[in-house]
Amino acid sequence: MKELRRFKQKMDKKEIVEILDRNTHGILSVYGLEGYPYPIPLSYVQVDQTLYFHCAKSGHKIDAILKNPKVSFCVVDDDTIVPEKFTTYFKSVIVYGSALIVNDEDERRKAFDALANKYSKDVAEHLKNEEIRKAGPAALIVRIDIEHMSGKKAIEYV
Repeated sequence: MKELRRFKQKMDKKEIVEILDRNTHGILSVYGLEGYPYPIPLSYVQVDQTLYFHCAKSGHKIDAILKNPKVSFCVVDDDTIVPEKFTTYFKSVIVYGSALIVNDEDERRKAFDALANKYSKDVAEHLKNEEIRKAGPAALIVRIDIEHMSGKKAIEYV
């Protein structure tokens, strides 16, 4: 991957991981079937060096991933507009990797549990389990194996 041109604004891995853990959504970009990039906003969870999301079993996103598994995923952590300076103070992360549909039942369950714990952490465990039992069979779990991550922040944060 190409290195950041403004290297002073580069984030270290710890800050990148914290941003991925802290945020609740990002934009997945796939190679669209008509040759156009296809960005999709979605919720995700990070587990170790992997991102997971769930989705319907069919559609443009899945068709594109099956055709070409190379994806990127972008999370914007901060976008503070500073009108008097004609700029924004920002922090963002881009992940590059390969996406694949998870078929292993143990890994599917691990991903569903991680998603439920991230987005419904205060809900009783038995209710999370019931929802996974009911809704899980109708959903796919997609894993993004991270090959490269980069993060950039406004020079004012350096």
